[in-house]
Amino acid sequence: MTTSMDRPTDSPAATDPVLRALRRAGGRVTLGDAVSATGLPRDEVETTLKQLLESRRGHLEVGETGTLVYRFDPKLIHRGVESVWRRMARRSWAAFREAFKVWIVLMLVVYFVIFVALLIAAFVASQSKGGGRSRGRGFGLGRRHGGSFPRLWLSYVFWSRGWGWRRPYYGRRWEERYGNSKGEGKAPFIKRVFSFVFGPDMPRPTQAQKDRSVIRLIRARKGVLGTAELVQHTGASVAEADEEMARLMASYAGDVRVSPAGVLTYLFPELMVSAKGPVREREPDPAWRRLELAESLTGNDGKSDALIGGINGFNLLAAASAPWLIFPQLGLGGPLALIGLVWVPLVFSGVFFALPLLRYLGLRRRNRRRQGRNLRKVLLGHVLQASLADGGPGWVSVAGALERARPLLIPAKTGRFRGRRSPPEPNFPPELEWDRGFADQLQALTAEFDGEVEETPQGKARYRFPEIRTQFRESDLVRSSLRLDTQEVGDIVYASDETREEADQREVEAFDREKERQVNLEQYLQSPDRVSYMDDFELVAFEEEMEWGRSLRA
Repeated sequence: MTTSMDRPTDSPAATDPVLRALRRAGGRVTLGDAVSATGLPRDEVETTLKQLLESRRGHLEVGETGTLVYRFDPKLIHRGVESVWRRMARRSWAAFREAFKVWIVLMLVVYFVIFVALLIAAFVASQSKGGGRSRGRGFGLGRRHGGSFPRLWLSYVFWSRGWGWRRPYYGRRWEERYGNSKGEGKAPFIKRVFSFVFGPDMPRPTQAQKDRSVIRLIRARKGVLGTAELVQHTGASVAEADEEMARLMASYAGDVRVSPAGVLTYLFPELMVSAKGPVREREPDPAWRRLELAESLTGNDGKSDALIGGINGFNLLAAASAPWLIFPQLGLGGPLALIGLVWVPLVFSGVFFALPLLRYLGLRRRNRRRQGRNLRKVLLGHVLQASLADGGPGWVSVAGALERARPLLIPAKTGRFRGRRSPPEPNFPPELEWDRGFADQLQALTAEFDGEVEETPQGKARYRFPEIRTQFRESDLVRSSLRLDTQEVGDIVYASDETREEADQREVEAFDREKERQVNLEQYLQSPDRVSYMDDFELVAFEEEMEWGRSLRA
């Protein structure tokens, strides 16, 4: 049994009969198949199929004759689906987090104060019993500061200027970027404590926030985009890009066009209409300039983690030693004292330290996957340069990829970073693993783009990707013929009053004319010799800051 989170809903108009037709066909139909099976009007069926591409997992295929095939998962699974057990586990973990946060406030802060007071009292008592004079004021705060210090301390723990309790804390990188010199926006200490135990808050961008850069790319490329171009932008696999393009087409009133070479391109004419006249959009960064930083275990700086660990370590040692250092000196004993001052803080402190250790195991796996995606993105820039440069496609080898990547990645690891944003925590595997990583990614790209492999005289494999060049060229040809950025008609490709022979002749002439046109594919390379990073919170930080500002003014 499954359920979904924030998934698009199906339109009720013709969804049921089309869904039944898809189930009978195993999820793979042409438009004619669906019309024949449902008896509904063609336009209505086509609209429904596009809507289903937005809400269900699906792809578009093109046959040799140019016929479009809608291919869905046989089970017609919704996008964003998760199992009931996974959802229950997520909610249970969220409930445990909130309960443990309350326990943290009570235990870490309150018990720290209690144990400090008890140890001071026990020391004073032992001095008195030994006949020495107590210098209790030496352990106190003095009359002058005794009233103000607790208030300042509690303020540091629970509150800071420009902060709210429900405001997310994405870690010190986010805090440094969006704070200011006056200390506003600096997270209170208790937020750092929660982050120490559970990790920093994770950004949860909406689908619209994720789509923004892709929409910019579509507008920058004149309303026409191919699958290979989306791979260039995101670094995703071809299969993932195919599914995403189908969703984008359904979400943003897109259409599809099959080029003369049989390449499927996606058109978004409505995104090219602007009240300000012709659309002039700057291209967003490609995948190799959107590398992923390593996920932080706590998100805090070293001093904060050391302080938090020290406080909890103090509580742990104080609880463990209380039967010998505190109880005899103050005359405490019995089961209540043993439970309240020994076992409860011992269990809490143990769990407090155990949770980050357990999270570290999952963190390592996630960072390894991020490292693999980063290597793929850097390699993708090298592959595109070899494929799109004048005279390409060129050959790509693991040794060549390493030679190109080393000057880019070594400075990133040492902090001498060449790029727009300098990351404090570069996220790449050890250099010894680059050879294997690039080899694996080259093989994956070869399979995805139907690349060619040959063995050099030295016995090494090298690869080339003519399909990438073909896809970019065909997208460019469609782009230049439609001219969606100016909304011009362009060359006539069909007229209803011409004969079949005239239409065939027109198509041949148009194809020959486009082949002769000089296509500059290097314009789409986007500086493959530069890499940079993008923080996860950049997708949501601006809107969350705006929302927080509105809540303060309300």
